[in-house]
Amino acid sequence: MLVHATSEFGTLRRVAMRYAGDFTRPLTGPHVHPVTVRQMTTSSYAPYGKATVRSQQNDLIRLLRDRGTEVILLDEADGCSWQHYTRDIAFVIDDVLFFARLNSGDRRPEADALVALTAGALRVARLEAGTVEGGDIMLHTGIVLAGLSEETSMTGIGALRSALVRHGIDREVIPVRFSTDGIVHLDDHFTIAAPGTALVHRPVFPGAQIRWFEQHFDLIEVTDEEALAVQANVLAIAPGTVVVTDGSDRIAAELAARGIKVLTINYSEVTRLPGSLRCTTLPLLRD
Repeated sequence: MLVHATSEFGTLRRVAMRYAGDFTRPLTGPHVHPVTVRQMTTSSYAPYGKATVRSQQNDLIRLLRDRGTEVILLDEADGCSWQHYTRDIAFVIDDVLFFARLNSGDRRPEADALVALTAGALRVARLEAGTVEGGDIMLHTGIVLAGLSEETSMTGIGALRSALVRHGIDREVIPVRFSTDGIVHLDDHFTIAAPGTALVHRPVFPGAQIRWFEQHFDLIEVTDEEALAVQANVLAIAPGTVVVTDGSDRIAAELAARGIKVLTINYSEVTRLPGSLRCTTLPLLRD
């Protein structure tokens, strides 16, 4: 299977998704993981209705297929409340599929379905240390941005750098730092939406990081309320086409003002956990 992606906005030809399963993770009481406790300070958490999430996923699947994208549905991972967030379990850089090193042991069964799917992939890589999740990885010109969230570590970023060298990929890996603890993933607060255009939730980044963003992108600012509703987590499906969620009216207007075509979908049940359109899609092939 051919895998290829050099940007966040190339025309999406093939993507892996997985339907939501039952919600089983505790959100209150003594068994809540400390990482989740910290993440609850920056993101909203609520149990979802599996049937409603699947219905909304079907709407996205139809949208993608209608535009020529092949959607591969991965097998269910029993007991994994986050299994529909396929972005986290792997990522493609140039012509190599990288398996993520997930921070939560409970989520590791989610990657099992990828083993069979990618058996014919020409180039597959596994990271040797630390943690790196796909929601923290973004491609820019000659660069891999890697968010230092609760789920991705500097050790993992070092392992990614080594893996890129092994596979002959000439990209600099730039860590993206946050000014607050509890960040789930980079793409909840910063997303490259189109060539030269990105969404950013300024308050969670230090000044130096914001200045770097300003030097490289035309920034559309995301408010605290919009970030809490995961509205920064958009999905580019072509260089000038972006999918956003219902209710993202101001963000949609900013994108449209820049000549970007905006498609809207109801993803309100999906976003009861801190993830949205980008999180539920794992691009395998982009032009």
